[in-house]
Amino acid sequence: MLVIPAIDLREGHCVRLKQGRKSDAKLYDGDPLEIAQAYVRDGAEMLHIVDLDGAFGDPNSLNRQMLRRIVLNVEVPVQFGGGMRTVKDIRQVIEFGVTRVVIGTLAVEAPETLQKVVDLCGGESIAVGIDARDGEVMTRGWETKGRVSAIELAQQVARSGVERIIYTDVASDGMLCGVNIEQTCAIARESGLRVTASGGISSLDNIRQLKAASECGIDSVIVGTALYEGRFTFKEAVAV
Repeated sequence: MLVIPAIDLREGHCVRLKQGRKSDAKLYDGDPLEIAQAYVRDGAEMLHIVDLDGAFGDPNSLNRQMLRRIVLNVEVPVQFGGGMRTVKDIRQVIEFGVTRVVIGTLAVEAPETLQKVVDLCGGESIAVGIDARDGEVMTRGWETKGRVSAIELAQQVARSGVERIIYTDVASDGMLCGVNIEQTCAIARESGLRVTASGGISSLDNIRQLKAASECGIDSVIVGTALYEGRFTFKEAVAV
């Protein structure tokens, strides 16, 4: 079970949202690059970085600049998403050195473009972020219903050649209420893909529960708010 720390960016700063609402953002002190480097020192094998401005359709060059700084100054792979809605966007961040690009809205609204990207970049370079509320996919920064179930989308993207899904239960994200293990396992079983769990991790017990359920196809977990709020340290999460 790989534990991946999250760094969410708004206007170049590190923030966390509750249930993905941009009106409910909490700003955290510290330079995002220094935070990233600290995670790596504590054992992080990958970083998960999100451009929240891009996810909401508000491109912010400060976030891209910060992404580039982080990629150039850490020695672990970087997974990046948020506003990746064109082939140009995806190519740009791969040129920055991003190892894996997370695509969400594009997979729902333009599956033919997703297929083009997979064909160009390879399935290992692309992960599809499936963000759902009550089993229904949410898009455009979790503000729009995608009119497709999470299970249906998981099955569709599996056929495209994508190798990984990042599943987030929107109702849990940032709420420190525990991850939705049952639905995350269902996504893994129905798609046959490797799945990264995201949203709601609040304790080391949550990570233990995910590890116990790993046979269904969950092999990693993204942790954000719990680390910033001091619920546990990253070193403790890695030890689990």
